[in-house]
Amino acid sequence: MEVIRLDKDYVQYTLFMKALADETRVKIFDMLSKGELCACNILEDFDITQPTLSYHMKILSESGLVNSRRDGVWMKYSINKDGLDLLKNLFDDISESIRK
Repeated sequence: MEVIRLDKDYVQYTLFMKALADETRVKIFDMLSKGELCACNILEDFDITQPTLSYHMKILSESGLVNSRRDGVWMKYSINKDGLDLLKNLFDDISESIRK
């Protein structure tokens, strides 16, 4: 029987998964993979209101997957590489475990 490693942050993994459990947020996350984007540019790709976009961005930001910064009147968003690496490591560990 394999012992479960307790050094993993399952609470954080859950926040990541919840943040990505919505099609709009997955698309936004994919858009950000190409670089930092202004909220106005993200909004152009969706048929949603600015408050709805803010709601989605808040969830992504609070999960730790996305960074946000104010630039004048606009918010700019980018992928948080540390959060992405942590999520990637979870899947890498799972993938490695099932290959054994």
